[in-house]
Amino acid sequence: MNLKKLMVLTAACSMAMSITACGSNNNAGGNAAATNAPADNAAATDNAGAGSDNAPAAGEIVPEEGASLVIWESKEERQFAEEVAKQFTAKYNVPVKIEEVAPPDQVGKLTQDGPSGLAADVIIIPHDNLGKAASASLLLPNDIFAEQTKAENTEASIVGSSYDGELYGYPRAAETYALFYNKSLVKEAPKSFDDVIAFSKTFTDKAKNRYGIMWEVGNMYFNYPFIATTGGYLFGKDGTDKDDIGLNNEGAIKGLTEFSKLKEVLPIKSGDINPDIKRSLFNSGDVAMDITGPWELAGYKEALGDNLGIAPVPTIDGKTAITFSGIKIFTVNAYTQYPNAAKLYAHFASGKDSQLTLNKLVGSVPTNLEALKDPQITGDQFVSAFAEQAKNSQPMPSIPEMGNVWSPVNAALPAIWDNNTDPKAAMDKAVEQIKDLNNGASAQ
Repeated sequence: MNLKKLMVLTAACSMAMSITACGSNNNAGGNAAATNAPADNAAATDNAGAGSDNAPAAGEIVPEEGASLVIWESKEERQFAEEVAKQFTAKYNVPVKIEEVAPPDQVGKLTQDGPSGLAADVIIIPHDNLGKAASASLLLPNDIFAEQTKAENTEASIVGSSYDGELYGYPRAAETYALFYNKSLVKEAPKSFDDVIAFSKTFTDKAKNRYGIMWEVGNMYFNYPFIATTGGYLFGKDGTDKDDIGLNNEGAIKGLTEFSKLKEVLPIKSGDINPDIKRSLFNSGDVAMDITGPWELAGYKEALGDNLGIAPVPTIDGKTAITFSGIKIFTVNAYTQYPNAAKLYAHFASGKDSQLTLNKLVGSVPTNLEALKDPQITGDQFVSAFAEQAKNSQPMPSIPEMGNVWSPVNAALPAIWDNNTDPKAAMDKAVEQIKDLNNGASAQ
């Protein structure tokens, strides 16, 4: 069975329907470096003046005396972090330092730097990294603000912020990807990849570095539609069975065969496509269509203006494309010296106003239910387009073994694309590697 079917039908749709309906730590003391032990959750309740039997109400928690925080944030969204940090410091008198670390790298860095007291107090991670961090006891649960977080956000974002029945994350944005297109070049968004090929044959000119469509063909995240749409899957029932891998089944191979056909109209090596190259070509009108996410929205709107369009990912073999969806979440480092202040920041930076600020600055899709009903969101045609795609998305698995998938598949895809390797042979090899990694991880 495909990834958590109930979650696909209920949680992802919940997100979509909500939209349419409406570095080193320089802290004094070094983040518990003296003890190299995770912060005691009791510290948060005791410091807030509440009894030991019950967590304090959300309004009662106060920062520790002398607290200061370090936050890891992406380069692309640093402007947001700086604005929120400024507001947080003004309200709570807690200094905040921003360090740039790419979200996919943050759990790995936390694994290394957390126990030594060098990691950030609050990190921002894609939800598929949550299982690895939570199972290693690197994160503090979202306990004090748990009920408020659950009440204020979409079901999909709460699912993505939880692991093994425990809420850890403070959701701040929902992400999937869609088809961006230049209306001055593409009069009507293609319905199928056959349509993409037909248009691209009239537009692509490799000698002029001009292409009908471009996307990261070597990255599994963006190519999951060519696996899942025709029947492939990851980790069996509910996305939790590490031994049931459907990346090389008949459906997946059928979709990847369609994937390989697109080489005719994008005749370049996978390694010659990266976000910077693709972005530059799309902005200049030398790429007519791009499959990417809302993080590119602000820049593309500035470059193309009214000529920018967004549509669902085209159909594959006559079937509606299924994309990966993810939730970006704040989490609190278990080794933080200041758990109260860190939890306050994560809560503050993921609230309605902060999510609207993030949307304004980078075009993100909120998870906060009130934010989704705000005119800033409901009046945005682009957010609506992502909402439409979200209805046909599958949340990435968050079990620790998800970390073992990326490298093998990201080697198989270039083999198929660059070297004309048979899709079945390439994916058989990838699955074998994933199983070896899973068994190795389990044996440790």
